[in-house]
Amino acid sequence: MRVAALQSPSTFGDWQRNAEIVRKAARFAAGEGAQLLVTPELFLSSYQPADIANDPGHTHREVLAEIARESGLFLVASTVEADGEHRHICASLFSPDGEELARYRKQHLFGAAELAAFTPGTTDPQILEVLGWKVAMGVCFDVEFPEFVRQAALGGAELLLVPTAIPLRPDVDGRPHALDTRMISTLVVPCRAYESQIFIVYSNHSGEGFSGNSTVADPFGQRLTTAQDDEQIVLADLDRSRLAEAREAVDYLKIASTLHPLN
Repeated sequence: MRVAALQSPSTFGDWQRNAEIVRKAARFAAGEGAQLLVTPELFLSSYQPADIANDPGHTHREVLAEIARESGLFLVASTVEADGEHRHICASLFSPDGEELARYRKQHLFGAAELAAFTPGTTDPQILEVLGWKVAMGVCFDVEFPEFVRQAALGGAELLLVPTAIPLRPDVDGRPHALDTRMISTLVVPCRAYESQIFIVYSNHSGEGFSGNSTVADPFGQRLTTAQDDEQIVLADLDRSRLAEAREAVDYLKIASTLHPLN
């Protein structure tokens, strides 16, 4: 499978403009032979948790479904979901005919702004079949928890699709922290892919305040591609034989399934 990840700035207050960026990215990715495109977390809304909790996620998803249908791609995109009084950060998988195949609610919310505006999800991501691959979705902070990725892999996932919004410096108690978050893309994501023997596509924002570095990692922990910090679309070819090779070399998943069997 050839996959693509969009990395671009998102404009707060102009979701139609952001949708056009996704539309153009989908056309480009399809023209380059990609079959699946992953886009950053809350891209149409722009990542401003305190200000977007009431955004019309249903309208955004209708437009995203249209983009998937126009481009003929599988499309992963993140939106706001309203559920009564609760709001969730979600990731959706749209099929090439515009059907929303699955919607996952982010379980691990990051920082005071997200926790104040949104409710964490409580349901593990579905495992779906896409072009013969078993795929699952996560959102941003989820992938920084090894047990989340391992649970998906033990459930049968071969490919994890992750919209994200990683700031260059996280805000802690109202001030930028010294942590350089570029290591999440360059170190943590490949490590998660390695230890759970899975492919991961990780799509981040670029622009002021964001780290960029969108990454595709393979089951050996190798980065197949990593963006810089500017606007771009990265492409990678996923080779199924790498899954078998990795899982034959080290029995992480087989051993883990006996120690922590799924109910």
